[in-house]
Amino acid sequence: MAHGPVLVIGLDPARIPGWDPDPVVSAIARGHARFAEYGIEADLCLTAADTAAEEQITAALTRREYACVVVGGGIRKHEPLLEFFEQVVNLVHRHAPGAAIAFNSTPEDTVDAALRRLG
Repeated sequence: MAHGPVLVIGLDPARIPGWDPDPVVSAIARGHARFAEYGIEADLCLTAADTAAEEQITAALTRREYACVVVGGGIRKHEPLLEFFEQVVNLVHRHAPGAAIAFNSTPEDTVDAALRRLG
């Protein structure tokens, strides 16, 4: 079954201070590779919760029409990022109104989150 493209928005582990990004980078790569198993095109938008995020996320959302946008757990689950999470959801709502919105728990279950919304 063919599905439209998916955009994954997550925190860039290389831009989190005091954090070893390698394990997360590897998990993101493994999770992203799973999309190919389902024949789904997927784009990544890795960002930081900073002033450039809105422009970066908006550019990614408007690059093409997405069937689903997955917002990563790093954005959603970390309480200090609540306002950033709201900003991300509202940007998806504004710039990709036809896309389903999904939330993953880990980088490796991102395709599962997308598949829940893609049907």
